[in-house]
Amino acid sequence: MMSDHFQDIYANHADRYEALVRREDYQGNILKALQEIRPLAELDVVEMGAGTGRLTLLLAPLVNSIRAFDGSQPMLDVTVDKLQQSGLANWDAEVADNRALPVADGTVDLSIQGWSFGHFCGWYPDTWRDEIGKAVHEMKRVLRPGGTAIILETLGTGRETPQAPTDGLTAYYAWLEHEQGFSATWIRTDYQFDSLGEADALTRFFFGDELADAVVRNKWVILPECTGIWWLHA
Repeated sequence: MMSDHFQDIYANHADRYEALVRREDYQGNILKALQEIRPLAELDVVEMGAGTGRLTLLLAPLVNSIRAFDGSQPMLDVTVDKLQQSGLANWDAEVADNRALPVADGTVDLSIQGWSFGHFCGWYPDTWRDEIGKAVHEMKRVLRPGGTAIILETLGTGRETPQAPTDGLTAYYAWLEHEQGFSATWIRTDYQFDSLGEADALTRFFFGDELADAVVRNKWVILPECTGIWWLHA
């Protein structure tokens, strides 16, 4: 099952995961889009599902403070190593469940998560609304008045136009917009690999044979990726 596959990666293959995600968004579209939704300067930030720090390292140089949380210590170890190498001191990283943050009510300006909540659709196919609902409640709970919650999720790897890759994600995204009141947009966050061999190896590791075979067939050293962004101002 793909849900078991991803859990194994997050627990045991953080370095290979980091090798993949550092190839994504080579054009720098994520930061531009975030700045348009909420200027980042001097914000206090909570990040959920931080993983190996893809968003953390984008935000940390710009914000007042950032607290990064993830359920996997091996993933956070990569984040911490990168933050330490950055020389920044405005951060903290801690293991925590997205549904129960060790953060006081109303203490941050921005709560953000990327590519994390969507896994609940696979892990809890019958109750994902309840589980993601708990996580979204946490996003809102920690915000100061006037704060902003931002969610990033995939809208298709290997696609040039957006489409949720599973029916479960389609339902989740509609739930965010129609039941939780989030606004939505999308951007391209294409991967740029050093070689076709690297593209094959890293996509096969994470996404599986079907996509990797398409990468080889199409000679995709640049792999199209669409990313959705949902946001809510408190």
